[in-house]
Amino acid sequence: MLVNIFGSSPVQPLEKHIDLGHRAAAELTGFFEAVIAQDWDAAGQIRDTIERLEREAESLKKEIRVHLPKSLFMPVPREDLLELLAVQDRIPDLALAVANVVLIRRMQIPEHLVRHFTDFVARAISATAQALKSVRELDELFASGFRGAEAKLVEDMIEDIERIDAETAIRQQQLMTDLVEIESSLDPVHAVFLYRVIDQVTDIAYMAGRVGHRLDVLLAR
Repeated sequence: MLVNIFGSSPVQPLEKHIDLGHRAAAELTGFFEAVIAQDWDAAGQIRDTIERLEREAESLKKEIRVHLPKSLFMPVPREDLLELLAVQDRIPDLALAVANVVLIRRMQIPEHLVRHFTDFVARAISATAQALKSVRELDELFASGFRGAEAKLVEDMIEDIERIDAETAIRQQQLMTDLVEIESSLDPVHAVFLYRVIDQVTDIAYMAGRVGHRLDVLLAR
């Protein structure tokens, strides 16, 4: 099936893959709403959804690697598309890692952190949404030979991803500051895992930024 898809569009499976990744990351909104409410049944169900999306993305990644032709008449090397795929694949991996550690440890988000934490997660997810929007332009980029107005449109989208990534990092620092203020009142192990979760959510936005970087590499060919 993928061979036929590649025959008509060498990048359509990549677009489907980033869609799965974004959907996995976006599930973290409802997941953390359930965590904050201490609704572990709902959190578990959402975690299962994230795992399903991650597995679909992993399966599709393997299919793309196997079936992406080695000799396509394309304006970019095959290796560049595989690099883009590898970066995209980290997004659902990280979303599942976050959900797993929070659910297994039944982690509570301290009330002092809730507002900044939910804003922080939302901003990271918006980075993956922008990455999805950018990758969806690949078909048009191929048709235009990575030149002209379409290339300029994608360049602007890449700048938006980078801006959102930077804004997520700023929110991370604010959240870290908030956490330091109450760290002494928390169980030390719980505090360590909170820092870990914050880092992993930041990495989701960072990987979205790396998607933008890989697209920038394609434009520079």
